[in-house]
Amino acid sequence: MTAITRFTPLEDTINDLFRGFFVRPVSYEANHDTVPFRVDIAEKDNAYVLRGDLPGVRKDDINVSIDGDTVAITAEVRNEKEVKDGERVLRTERYSGKFYRAFTLGQEVEENSVQAKYADGVLELTLPKKAAPQAKRITIQ
Repeated sequence: MTAITRFTPLEDTINDLFRGFFVRPVSYEANHDTVPFRVDIAEKDNAYVLRGDLPGVRKDDINVSIDGDTVAITAEVRNEKEVKDGERVLRTERYSGKFYRAFTLGQEVEENSVQAKYADGVLELTLPKKAAPQAKRITIQ
């Protein structure tokens, strides 16, 4: 199916002119406090496996919290700005800020058995499922 977009030639032309004509030292895009990161979640018989891309994040700046069947991940990227004498920054596209994602899984997680690995900008969490309580059979007298 094709997407329908509104064509406004005057407004689009003016926006394109200002977007590409001037070289600005500050960004004109909206700044966001938090930026989502990409995550893959797979389910095995006894565990969930979560892999998330966190490029440029130090291992010490990642925080994972688990509350029952909810997993929350926060991380912070710090890009040091180094301006040398006689140098003027024309454009900065490197992100500096916080990441946050929270997921509700289908079953509670065994918090004591969680394994976490972080290598090459990829966080991998192995979240073992908590054993479901067995239903009790009640005998009738």
